[in-house]
Amino acid sequence: MVPGNSGRTRAALAALRRLAFGALPLRHEIIQAARCAPRLLGESTPLLLSFVLRKQNADGGFQDRAGRSDLYYTVFGLQSLLALKAPIPVESVAPYIASFGDGEGLDFVHLCCLARCRALLGDMDASLLRTTSIKNMARCIEAHRAGNGGYHPVPGAAHGTAYAAFLALGAYQDLQIPLPNRRDSANSLRTLATPEGAWANECPAKIASTNATAASMAVHGGIAACRAAGRWLLAQAHPLGGFRASPLAPVPDLLSTATALHALTSAGFSIASVREPCLDFIDTLWSNEGGFHGHWDDDILDVEYAFYGLLALGSLAR
Repeated sequence: MVPGNSGRTRAALAALRRLAFGALPLRHEIIQAARCAPRLLGESTPLLLSFVLRKQNADGGFQDRAGRSDLYYTVFGLQSLLALKAPIPVESVAPYIASFGDGEGLDFVHLCCLARCRALLGDMDASLLRTTSIKNMARCIEAHRAGNGGYHPVPGAAHGTAYAAFLALGAYQDLQIPLPNRRDSANSLRTLATPEGAWANECPAKIASTNATAASMAVHGGIAACRAAGRWLLAQAHPLGGFRASPLAPVPDLLSTATALHALTSAGFSIASVREPCLDFIDTLWSNEGGFHGHWDDDILDVEYAFYGLLALGSLAR
């Protein structure tokens, strides 16, 4: 231990333990990180807020890339408002969310988004939640349990994916009930581990990816595994700034940059070596309309990447 750094060492280990064992719900972890973004956004913060507010439709939902209301994008709209410490339009968004009932008929991703939207509103007013629907939603989530104990977007799959494991844990946290058979889910993630110390998203593919690794660190890293994964993540930094989705990706993107930076800072890794290049990269994605492009060839702005911009900047500002 380096003299004088004992407090920093303890803080880093505490961060690793929180990441590995889930002391805070995932939604709180990412929103807390994104709330630091205005330190770097500065005078551009109101412009971004205005952009997010413009993306809400009359029915209360937030727009997808085609302008239609969508639960997936509504999650990012609400999280962006919370990160910017702006009022949530409860009166307009609550009926939209309630229109999906208990999630019957929704695909796995949108089912988990419904749980997240309900939780985000419930954080402000618990009376907005209907506890009678929790069991029904949990039953729908469990229908996506894979044969090896993990979760998969398609029911009946033999192997779980890292992304589905991340969504399932977040959904159960949002429903305020324990993840069933968590050990089985952890064992499923172990089958996705790669020799480099990272994770692939699917089995039998063993190509590690940035987003799968960040998701797996949040779900089941463990302290030693997070250290190895963190070193792998840092190696995915692009020379021109930002992070690549995988070692095979030719250019960086904002999603991979946000998830990598959040995972690294949450696990106590230093990002000093990538901070300035990442700031430069994010700046190239900023639009004077108030949003962020997903990558250099992306022409469309949406609330999903508005939040990823907040998460990336917030992680750099922490």
